[in-house]
Amino acid sequence: MNHNLTFVADIPNSAYIHIPFCRRRCFYCDFPVSIVGDRLRGETSGTISQYVEVLCQEIDITPDFGQPLVTIFFGGGTPSLLSSEQLQRILEALDSRFGISPRAEISLEMDPGTFDLTHIQGYCRSGVNRVSLGVQAFQEDLLQVCGRSHSVSDILASVDLIHQVDLPELSLDLISGLPHQTLDRWQESLEKAIAIAPTHISIYDLTIEPKTAFGRYYKPGDQPLPTDETTVKMYLLAQETLTDALYEHYEISNYAQPGHQCQHNRVYWQNRPYYGFGMGAASYIEGKRFTRPRKTKEYYQWVQNGSVIDCEVTPPDEILLDTLMLGLRLAEGVSLAALAENFGEGKVEEIHKCCSPYYEKGWVEVVEGRLRLTDPQGFLFSNVVLAKLFGELG
Repeated sequence: MNHNLTFVADIPNSAYIHIPFCRRRCFYCDFPVSIVGDRLRGETSGTISQYVEVLCQEIDITPDFGQPLVTIFFGGGTPSLLSSEQLQRILEALDSRFGISPRAEISLEMDPGTFDLTHIQGYCRSGVNRVSLGVQAFQEDLLQVCGRSHSVSDILASVDLIHQVDLPELSLDLISGLPHQTLDRWQESLEKAIAIAPTHISIYDLTIEPKTAFGRYYKPGDQPLPTDETTVKMYLLAQETLTDALYEHYEISNYAQPGHQCQHNRVYWQNRPYYGFGMGAASYIEGKRFTRPRKTKEYYQWVQNGSVIDCEVTPPDEILLDTLMLGLRLAEGVSLAALAENFGEGKVEEIHKCCSPYYEKGWVEVVEGRLRLTDPQGFLFSNVVLAKLFGELG
């Protein structure tokens, strides 16, 4: 379905919608979320209903740039805590304001154990055609270690429900580098994910954020966290296992069956503009990167005051660095001709000079006029390459 989507340069036609509600906060989570306990459905929570109304107010007063939306992504938080009616309400607001392409990719993040068949049927009727399921691990103790509210049986039951509705696109999220996670257990999670046969798999390496529970429990490099050497082996194992299973490693952390890449996330990686709606959501419109207030009260007040985006236009040098930082995450890399057209031949020469030692190491290469990181070594050392580029070009 993804091949028919059409993007127009410099005009936003993608939207990210942040749904901040969770049953509990996972121990690694640094996102703006609001805990609603075990009230599983949005219609039972006035808190969620109020948020949906304010969110729709923000959508209603946002300038329309004249292009219908071709990708919509509901992230969180746990968007599957919305009732199907609340999801429909948001999509109707988006359609009324901007229009939604009939071929639009509409993604919804869902957590196992937060929905039943009736709810996912309702989501699909509303237009959802892609689900990103937050599996994270296939071992009960690892799920408990990271504070997840679901079990392995919840994962399998949720996958069964998704298969019943014949959803076109299913992505599974897994986390490597968890406390007590070994290579053997990581291999087991990869194999169980492949057995489900999703169209897409995202692999995230655990990051210890300072203001999270994990940030209080652990220091990077300390046991029971895997060593850096082990996390590198986990990355290589994922790359080998998933590509052997015919998943394309199209982005540092993402794998897809042919024709099933996440079109919405490509908007970010290609540094294209997009709308953002909801608490803590980021947008990139008319050269301005703006993040909404991360706390509910402040977000509501901001919408009430007219949703004013008060920030400077991103300067060209910063746009160049963003283009490199994001674009080099993709296996295809970035077009040198496009870089020269937008930033000048001189900048391209500077980029080549910066990358010279990494060409020799085999981490960076130019193929068919595109600068790209090699897989897997270039991806593994992407932070080193980017640090050099930022140091020299910033």
